[in-house]
Amino acid sequence: MTDLPIAQTLHRKGHWSGDAQPCELDYDARFLRRKRLTTRTGLSFLVDLSQTTSLDHGDALELNNGRLVEIVAAREDLLSVTGPDLVRLAWHIGNRHTPCQIAPDRLLIQADPVIRHMLEHLGARVEEVSAPFTPEGGAYGHGRTHAHEHVATAHEH
Repeated sequence: MTDLPIAQTLHRKGHWSGDAQPCELDYDARFLRRKRLTTRTGLSFLVDLSQTTSLDHGDALELNNGRLVEIVAAREDLLSVTGPDLVRLAWHIGNRHTPCQIAPDRLLIQADPVIRHMLEHLGARVEEVSAPFTPEGGAYGHGRTHAHEHVATAHEH
């Protein structure tokens, strides 16, 4: 048994309010079921969700003591992709099941030398950047679909 507060309840962005301790996590760390985390202010707690879950920037975990912890997307090393035909480049990124954050003027992906080479070969301009990474959800607006992962909720419609 642990003396740490435990988070077993997730509130999605827009479905919670109040004061919350910020907890910065990169994209990979936001995919979890059971893990010890620490907020920016040093509050340690244990996440113990019923299933592996993709946490999004702006979600909140409710601790068993009633406190809230807000999930904040941490800055990480990414590739900024630009070019004259972003739609075509986005298609090639999606065809490789690579998580992608879509903006009107650029695409952001995790740093990957193989994908970078492919994109440059297709005429993209690729620049290394450091930014929070909040890629699009799965085909139905949630979940992770890269690398053909099939978690329990991946194919619920």
